[in-house]
Amino acid sequence: MRLEVVALLMILGFYAVAFGLRTYRHRRETGSTGFHGLSGRPGSAEWWGGALFIAGVVLSLLAPIAGLLGWVASPPIGPGQFILGGAAVLVGIAATYAAQTAMGRSWRIGVRSDERTALVTDGPFALVRNPIFSCMLFTAAALVVLLPNPVAVAAFACLLLAVELQVRMVEEPHLLRVHGSKYRSYAARVGRFVPGLGLLRG
Repeated sequence: MRLEVVALLMILGFYAVAFGLRTYRHRRETGSTGFHGLSGRPGSAEWWGGALFIAGVVLSLLAPIAGLLGWVASPPIGPGQFILGGAAVLVGIAATYAAQTAMGRSWRIGVRSDERTALVTDGPFALVRNPIFSCMLFTAAALVVLLPNPVAVAAFACLLLAVELQVRMVEEPHLLRVHGSKYRSYAARVGRFVPGLGLLRG
């Protein structure tokens, strides 16, 4: 089986689990899909975060397809890199779903200013404030290891920018408004994406 086919199946599996299965379970449990869609006025940080996220998803799917069709060259990789990249993608899928599950009924995609959800600070959220995004970025980076072509790199770059904008400019200000000192205290001791890094000061 060609490397691009393996990569495509893995990324489809990732989206099926992270978006399909998680959305299905959340709707069964709460009656809501948890999706708020692309929001914010065009050109705002919130809008760019959503647009770049969508671009990252599209490019991640396009990366193996572009390789299969010969649109971009996929550099050959050795068996060790194949095993490392493939295993990392699978770990990323499982870790993303586990972090989503740990968020429970508070899980959402996007922010609605009038909505108040419980602040989750236990489980993986005791290690980093945004474990879902951390695991998604890990998975996107693993895809680059497995399939190191320019489109996969662009997908990772879009996702990284989207996550940074969404978290720093949209979610953290929203959580500070909703939870106040409780979130500020939590963010002062727990890292943003990596343990110990991105602590909220002041």
